[in-house]
Amino acid sequence: MRRQCIKREEQEHRGLPVEVVYADLRLYDQALKAVDGADVVYHLAARVGSIDFLHGSSKAELEALQSNLAIDVNVFRACREVGVKKIVYASSVSVYPIDRQQRPGAMFREEDIYPISPEGGYGWAKLVGEIQLGMMEECKSAAARIFNAYGEYCEYESTAQVVPALIRKAIRYSREEFVVWGDGSQTRNLIYIQDCIDALLKMEEKASYPPLILNIGNEKTTTVRELAETIVKMSGKKIEIRYDNSMPVGPLSRIPSIERAMEKLEWKPYTSLEDGLKLTYKWIESNHLIDRHAERPKWEVQS
Repeated sequence: MRRQCIKREEQEHRGLPVEVVYADLRLYDQALKAVDGADVVYHLAARVGSIDFLHGSSKAELEALQSNLAIDVNVFRACREVGVKKIVYASSVSVYPIDRQQRPGAMFREEDIYPISPEGGYGWAKLVGEIQLGMMEECKSAAARIFNAYGEYCEYESTAQVVPALIRKAIRYSREEFVVWGDGSQTRNLIYIQDCIDALLKMEEKASYPPLILNIGNEKTTTVRELAETIVKMSGKKIEIRYDNSMPVGPLSRIPSIERAMEKLEWKPYTSLEDGLKLTYKWIESNHLIDRHAERPKWEVQS
């Protein structure tokens, strides 16, 4: 029996053979309950969301910083208390210097963390999480700097990231306008969720002290414009894309070097962007009743 902290509706839909623990990890006693009896902890819990949700105001920045610091402190402290042997930690591309993320075509290797200037409260919290792991000598660990994972069971409403948000707009069009924030020239590196999970499982095998820290992303990078056009094509609808330059666009470039992950894990992402988007589109449309009356796209996912 595996213990997971997941949304109730996900567990009910999937019928998973797991013990589900509902906990507020900002509270230490609940974090302790969540990890009690575990040998290995995959720590993916965090306050996450879209640009506006995390970075839309100083209040949002502070909430992201304080909530994620509290979650990490409690989880790591609880892991030490119960004697967890390995921790796999979901870090983020946000730990890299924000000024470099604003340069077109910027690529990041694991050593490119300096000069330290992460992206807002969320980035600072993730960087401090990595630092904490580096001080936990009694536990082997690995930190995955994940670049824009997407897929089924994603959040697609108000705090949605770019892929689920654009898919939602395509499914709801024309009841919801298909608006892309910015001019679409910003680049994103998108990794399908199963490829990301495969990497995390391999990172558990290679966990060490000091922590193993790796970029987890894709070999191919796409612009937001290309992404929007692909999703529109998938929808089978005549959608007018509107670009809104008055809205925040976030970093201009997030391109990872994944050479180290491919070498150390003997791993590589295998799901094409097109297939990953088709699977995600199908899940959002079919499972969450966004628009049962919309015309279904005329394609089949290739295995």
